[in-house]
Amino acid sequence: MPISSFVKKNLYKDSVVLMRIAQTVLSNDSVQRVTLLMGTPANKAIMTSAGLFSSELDAAKPGDVMIVVDANTAEAVGAAVAQIDDLLEGARDAAGGESAAVQAPRSIKMGCARVDDACLAQISVPGPYAAAEAMKALRKGLHVFLFSDNVPLEQEQVIKALAQKKGLLVMGPDCGTAIISGTPLGFANVVKSGDISLVGASGTGLQEVSCQIDALGHGIRHAIGTGGRDVSAEIGGSTMRQALDLVAADAATKVICIISKPPAPAVARRVLEQVASFSKPVVVLFLGADLSTANLPKHVVVVGTLYDAAAAAVAMADGKRFDPSDLSKEGLEAIDSELSRLGPGQRAVRGLYSGGTFCSEAKILWREMGLSLNAAESTQSVRGAGHLAVDLGDDMFTVGRPHPMIDPSIRIERLAQEAQDPETAVIVLDVVLGYASHEDPTAVLAPAIREAKAASAKAGRGLIVVSFVCGTEQDPQVLSKQRAALQDAGALVLPSSTAAARLAGRIGLRLDKARRTPRTGAL
Repeated sequence: MPISSFVKKNLYKDSVVLMRIAQTVLSNDSVQRVTLLMGTPANKAIMTSAGLFSSELDAAKPGDVMIVVDANTAEAVGAAVAQIDDLLEGARDAAGGESAAVQAPRSIKMGCARVDDACLAQISVPGPYAAAEAMKALRKGLHVFLFSDNVPLEQEQVIKALAQKKGLLVMGPDCGTAIISGTPLGFANVVKSGDISLVGASGTGLQEVSCQIDALGHGIRHAIGTGGRDVSAEIGGSTMRQALDLVAADAATKVICIISKPPAPAVARRVLEQVASFSKPVVVLFLGADLSTANLPKHVVVVGTLYDAAAAAVAMADGKRFDPSDLSKEGLEAIDSELSRLGPGQRAVRGLYSGGTFCSEAKILWREMGLSLNAAESTQSVRGAGHLAVDLGDDMFTVGRPHPMIDPSIRIERLAQEAQDPETAVIVLDVVLGYASHEDPTAVLAPAIREAKAASAKAGRGLIVVSFVCGTEQDPQVLSKQRAALQDAGALVLPSSTAAARLAGRIGLRLDKARRTPRTGAL
């Protein structure tokens, strides 16, 4: 198939914009792949590892856009290239450019001149330039939401040291989600305002906990993202600890909730010592960490799942005792008829996640339940892989294509592959709503679920699809609409990531038992 590679000089676009453009061009059936990345060394390395780099891209600089188009015909390539050019350049007025009156700010200085009372800068530039822009914002007295990734570790240390000195927050680098006083940043959901503040080193974790708090009738004061690297030993939890002090001092915050992958041991120790000194209730979720030996005061509650983080925060806000949620009965009433359709060789649970935290939570729960997982997350050959959970938003899957929260096509392809594997019994899918996500994800995912189930039925097999939707009724995509579309497609729809993972794990255990004994027993 024809492939074209070219460079657009001196035209910076952030990664979300580039992914949106790729998604638009990929809607043409004759286009197989579209890659748009800024010409940074890190992005060139990614393209090289994916076999997409060519000599035409050698001269690209960090301020240039590298473009690769793979289509069925030379005519389709030409049409795609023309469409990309139009989308990148945007509409021009008759004078050939923007007027001074409507010109968008092109620097931190211009932005501050335009908005006298600005307090926060959102930065999404190539990694090599991100720290410099963050430093400019901090010197202007602005908090920073740093969406950019590929920022060198030593530069993160420097900008966070300056932020701490100035009493300002740097959310990131690689921070995807935040809600500040009701204002969403990055990938975030429309949730009720309330008195619970979240601090998290996990984007989809913040989204799920904030949505579950909304579903339980409470609201969010702040949801402060830190960037995943913040809790490493090298950074020392700088933003997390600073954010915790800020929400502890915030009179409108009644309960504090922390969501994170396990921090470095020294960071975890400092954070736990810090929250132990607070007068406010604190919920701690260090996903997968064993804190059973931690000697914590009664106002600090440790939980193990995303749902329990939300439920504990709500219980403490209501002045009630929190008991861990079992959720073992969620969806069980629908399982017997589904199991009866499975063939004797079907035993594998396959989690196809777009959210990395959801994938991590599922793997942790499944291992705790006794499910044996295939550790080869990068496997592209699913046949015979056993129980498996993959984060399809990981870089290894998204080179040359948008993130699955924006473009579900990578999961549709993988869903079809899994349905063809005679070992596959259960597929787990997450659907993430909110700003920046696909405008109607189930419009394309639901038909793919129907096709996968029909293909399995034609082969004489059943296929159980377990799903959940991370979102709210106020999101642009509308939670109830997305759930209804999944149900109409034949998927089991669970109310949370935790419930979906536990149900899938219980089915997997039952199928494992059925292989060893003539009778399966009850879930």
